[in-house]
Amino acid sequence: MTAGGTGRIRLDGATVTVPVEGDPGRRERTVLGPVDLELAERRVTVVGANGSGKSTLLRLLNGLVLPTSGAVAVDGLDTRHDGARVRRRVAFAFTDPLSQLVMPTGREDVELSLRRVHRSRAERRSAAEAVLDRFGLSHLADRSVHELSGGERQLMALAVVLATEPAVLVLDEPSTLLDLRNTALLRRLLAGLEQVLVVATHDLELALDADRTLVVDAGRVVFDGPPAEAVDHYRALASRS
Repeated sequence: MTAGGTGRIRLDGATVTVPVEGDPGRRERTVLGPVDLELAERRVTVVGANGSGKSTLLRLLNGLVLPTSGAVAVDGLDTRHDGARVRRRVAFAFTDPLSQLVMPTGREDVELSLRRVHRSRAERRSAAEAVLDRFGLSHLADRSVHELSGGERQLMALAVVLATEPAVLVLDEPSTLLDLRNTALLRRLLAGLEQVLVVATHDLELALDADRTLVVDAGRVVFDGPPAEAVDHYRALASRS
């Protein structure tokens, strides 16, 4: 079972601005927004060029980035005021799994993620073993994460973020560092998850594995609809640039 809540995400006029580097007048530039969205589908993918704002959009969803103006809420919880509760509902997986794997071994990373759920060391160890077994990673659990292949690291990182059964999983370019075999393995794993998924990707085949796809360009959501139509729209944008 996943964490409480349906994983319904709402963005109301969400805008992110950053200071203009080296500008003594302290001007700001908009990197995203304003964005008005309600995401209720189980599978949402996000495509866009590098620097388009799609990673910023993903980071808004669990409070890694807070909107400069407007609001973001998950199951009615505002990311600005209820950040800790939002992050218990929304897990975030980074492009590079080594950003997620901070302990020497995968087993220790999974146990670390469970420390709030299971206070007892014995309970944590037992729960971690169940998670590792579920993802077929028990045989790799005690190896150094630096000895794992790219695909193995990605699977281990996903086991870590999914150990607490969040309602939503947000993934930022999960297949970027993977070969074709491991990308196929990742797609099969994601297809079997209970969680609501929001995935930013350059892999257009992965983008099609969705109920709804957003196209982000120059900090705005410029298309929102069926995946095949969204990919066609993105291809047309790319051909004009």
